[in-house]
Amino acid sequence: ANLSNLQASLTESLQPSYYTFVQQGVTMSRNPRYDILFQPVQIGPKTAPNRFFQVPHASGMTNASPHVRAAFRGMKAEGGWGVVCTGACSVHPSSDDSPFPNATLWDDADIKAHALMTDAVHAHGALAGVELWHGGAAAVNRTTRYAPLSPSGVPWMATHVGFMTAARPKVMDAQDIRDLIRWHADAARRAELAGFDILYVYSGMGYLPYQFLLSDYNHRSDAYGGSVVNRTRLTLELIDAVREATAGRCAVALRVSMQELRARPSEVAESEAHEVMGHLKDAPDLFDVKMDYSAFDCAPSRDRKSVV
Repeated sequence: ANLSNLQASLTESLQPSYYTFVQQGVTMSRNPRYDILFQPVQIGPKTAPNRFFQVPHASGMTNASPHVRAAFRGMKAEGGWGVVCTGACSVHPSSDDSPFPNATLWDDADIKAHALMTDAVHAHGALAGVELWHGGAAAVNRTTRYAPLSPSGVPWMATHVGFMTAARPKVMDAQDIRDLIRWHADAARRAELAGFDILYVYSGMGYLPYQFLLSDYNHRSDAYGGSVVNRTRLTLELIDAVREATAGRCAVALRVSMQELRARPSEVAESEAHEVMGHLKDAPDLFDVKMDYSAFDCAPSRDRKSVV
C-alpha cells in the first residue's frame, strides 16, 4: 500500500499542472509552462501583446485585392496573433514579380491599400509588419521591363522555383547600390504612413541582399564584395537606412537565410553563417532566421515525414 501511495504521488508530481482561465468568453485550460507565450514582448520601440508572431508569407492577396488582404490578415489578429505580417512587398519597379501576385510600395498611391490591412490588424490589438523586398536577379521584371539587378551579373537559378529566368542581370555600380538603399528608405517611410509597426529587411531566399551575402553570386572587389564582412555590408546599411527613415519609431526586423552559408567554412567562426550573424547581431530589433530551403522549411506540416 505504501509503495502504491508513493507511485501515485510521484505520478501526480510529474504531471503538468493545468489551470482554467477564460479568454474572450471561452473557458480553456492551459499548462503554465506556456504562459510566456501569452505575455507582451518588446520589439524595438514597439510592444507586441503576446509571442504569437505570424511571419511574412505569400498569400496571393496583393494590392489588387486590398479588402480581401485586409480581411485575411485582420482575421489572424482577431484569432489572437500578436504580430501579423504581409508577404514580400516590392520597394521599386526594378523588383517586379508579375505575372505572379506581388505587393508594392513604389509610391504614395500604394499607401491607402496597405492602410486597410494595418487598420484591420490594429483593430484587434496586434502589430502589423511589412516585408520590404527587392528580388534582384530573381525578379524578372516582365511588366516594368527594368533590367534585373545583381551584385556581379550572375543569374539567380533557385532550384526550388521553376519560373526564374536565365537572362543575365545588370551588374550594380555604386549609384545602383545607393539607389537600392534609398528605395528601401522611401518604402519604409511609406510603410510607416500606412500604419506598419515592424519593417523587414529581406536578406534571404535568393533575393538581392542575400545575393550579396553569397560568394557564388558576389564577385565584387569593392567594399561590398570579397570578405564576409564586406558581403554583409549592404544588409547592415539597409537596416540602418530603414531605421533612420522612420527616426526609430518603427521596429526593424531582418529575415535572413542560412542554408547555403552554414555549409561554408569560415576562418574565424564555425561557418560563414556564424560569421554573418556575428556581424549582424546588434543591427535589427528582431531576427527571422530561415535555416533550410523552402522545400523543407515551407512544406505542409500535415502528413509530413520526419527528416533526421
